[in-house]
Parts: sequence; structure tokens; C-alpha cells
Amino acid sequence: MTIELPENSFPKVVIIGGGFGGISLAKKLRNKEVQVIMFDRHNYHTFQPLLYQVATGGLEPDSIAYPLRKIFKNQRNFTFRVAEVLSVDPQKKLIQTSIGYTNYDFLVLATGSETNFFGNKEMEQMTMPMKTVPEALDLRSLILQHFEAALLEDSINEQEAHMNFVVVGGGPTGVEICGALAELKNHVLPKDYPDLDLRKMQINLVEGTPQLLSSMSDNASTKAGKFLKDMGVNLWLDARVLNYDGKTVTLHTGRKFESYNVIWTAGVKGKTLEGLDPAALVRGNRYKVTQFNQVEGYQDVFAIGDVAAMVTEEFPNGHPGVAPAAMQQGSHLAKNIIRLINGGEMEPFSYFDKGSMATIGRNKAVVDIGYVRFAGLFAWFVWMFVHLMTLVGFRNKMVVFVNWIWNYFSFDRGIRLIIRPVNRKRGITEERDTL
Repeated sequence: MTIELPENSFPKVVIIGGGFGGISLAKKLRNKEVQVIMFDRHNYHTFQPLLYQVATGGLEPDSIAYPLRKIFKNQRNFTFRVAEVLSVDPQKKLIQTSIGYTNYDFLVLATGSETNFFGNKEMEQMTMPMKTVPEALDLRSLILQHFEAALLEDSINEQEAHMNFVVVGGGPTGVEICGALAELKNHVLPKDYPDLDLRKMQINLVEGTPQLLSSMSDNASTKAGKFLKDMGVNLWLDARVLNYDGKTVTLHTGRKFESYNVIWTAGVKGKTLEGLDPAALVRGNRYKVTQFNQVEGYQDVFAIGDVAAMVTEEFPNGHPGVAPAAMQQGSHLAKNIIRLINGGEMEPFSYFDKGSMATIGRNKAVVDIGYVRFAGLFAWFVWMFVHLMTLVGFRNKMVVFVNWIWNYFSFDRGIRLIIRPVNRKRGITEERDTL
């Protein structure tokens, strides 16, 4: 079945994914003589850097999600359809979706990334990821459910297993979720659960390399580790998780943790489509692209953002999977597509690194900008400002800002709601985000 779309004689640019890269590309094509078609499984854009705050009760999900149709409500050459894209036929220049198929002149894969369990089915089944809004809501419910369960336990061992946390992965997401959990332990949960001895609650961060935040500077890694230790987080570096049976986490060193709350933030991989040559895939399940973001082996198929790996001498594993990289690639690709349509030559992409940052908690963050490294209160203000400015929509900026002010002065996380019960075996409320 052919998807019914507005009649248009202009070249058709099909964008798969409404993330940072896809939005940036579509915006730059506004008022151009092209027909822009976007597909996404959801009708909203997710601001993923703040998902951990949804998971820990600091923000409501609608404050970090924004309707895609509203973003482009005044863009006349833009059409959006909610659909799951199943495959692509590059020979016939067709894509197959859950609502039918359509042709394209230029196809742009902006599908982003998903949690990478590195083939470990046990960890995929038993642990909680945090890459989508549904997953963040599930995690929030799971955390609160286990504290409710701890109140009913007579066994000290079982009670502690309900209150203990193991976070696997010491990147920005792992560091930030541990900081948020530590603030819950120190400021919020003792008031909610006065019958529990919250001193027994353990937060363990397990990282397989010798340092945290391996993509950032040594200074950022050292400072983040110090901040977390000061907040009561246990750090286990150069340690790998061997298995998890639903209650006991076993490290390769032989150390074991009893916990019903294991959060997986150890890696991501690109969301790819069937139909393209698997030989185009490189490390991290990303499409290897040329300096023009063309998927290798194809003239009219492009990839941007987390799913693209532009291998250069400066970036041997491709550009970092952060919003600025995706946005810059999307904006640059829009210009190159117009050049192609007008018979011109494309210009190579050059990434401007705006720096890296991570927050650990109240007044605690680390920032790397070029050769400048700083941490603490000022870094925390910089982190907040950058994230507020990157959020889509004025309302969302204001809602998040007000929530942050309230949380800061009240030492509270006001959105501690179990909206939908979930168990640790993902699947009861799970929504797959395969585009």
C-alpha cells in the first residue's frame, strides 16, 4: 500500500527519525524547493540528556518531550507520519513502513541509537535501560515499587536488596543517574520512608575501564569520582559484570551485590535498517559515511547523528554521539542536498566541538571546553544553561527551569509517582523504539 502524501513535483527528502539531527535537517530545508517527509515511531521529540531526571522524579516526561508536528507547524513543505520504518530498497528507492511504502529522492537515516547489551540476553532481560521516555517511566516506577516492597519485608537481606542499586556503565548517563539516586537517598527518601533505615541503601557504580567519563578529560574523571564518593556512591572501576540472575550481580573479580535494581547504561549502538549492505556497518553498529554523510556505497542515502560514523584521523571512531554533532551534521547536510539538486558539488562536513559536560548533583558538574577544564558550582551553572537552551519549546524551557528552582530550594523531587506498575523483567510496559 502506497502512503498517501501531498502532491508535489519537488525532489522528495525522506528523513527517518525525529531526533536532534532529523529536526535540524528538516528546519534548514524550510522554504526550499523540496518535499520533506519525516517518519518516527512517536509523535514527539525526546530530549534524552534529561531522561535520568524523569526516572528519578525530578521532571515530568512532557517537560522533555515536544510534539514534532508543533515544531514544524508553519513549515509548508514538511509532512510527518507516525510509523515504524521496516526496511529500505535502495535499488528501487523505496522504504517500507508499518503504514505502507513510499519512494524517495534522498533518504536520510537519523534513527539515533539504542541500548547496547553486547549480546548478553540475560542482562537485556533482567536489567533496566534508560534511552526512551517509556523506559524512564518504567524505571521511576520500579525504584518506588521496591521501596514500597522494602517496607513489607521482614528479612533484612531482602529489604536491603530492594533498596540497593547497581548502575552498570560509568559514562555521563551512569554518573548522572548515580548522582540523582544519591540525592534521593540523602534528601528525599528518608522523609518518604521514615520506617526504613536509608543508611543501608547502597549505590554501586560499575565501570569496565579504569576511569569514569572516559570520553572526557582526566580532570573531569577525577572530579566526578570525588563528587560521587562524597555523596556516598561506591565506585567499582576496571570491573565487569559477568551475570545477573534477578537478585545477585556478579563481577568478574568475584564480588557480588544483592540488588533488585540494576540499571544498564554501559553502551549504545546505532539503530539500523534492513535492506542496506551490512558491509557499510562499523563499530557500534553505525553506518560508515563519507565526509558528506553519504552511507558508503550509496549516492542518495545519507546518515547523520548517532547512527553515522564519519571516520577521520581526528575521530577514528566517528564523531561523538551528542546532540551538537547530530545538529551540525543535519544542518550541513541540508545545504549539501540543495547543492546536489542545483547541480553543484557538496562540501565536506567539519565538526566544531563545543565541549563535553556531565552533572553529578547539586552544585556539582564537570565541563571540558577545548583546553579549559573546570568543575563544581560554575560548571553546574554552565551545564544547566546549555541544557535549558537546547531544550525544544519555550514552555519546556520554563517548566524545567521552574522545576529545577523548586527542587534546589526544597531539596525535593516532587514527581514520585508509580503511574504504571512494572517488574524488572522488561516487557510488561516496554515499548521498543526501533524506527
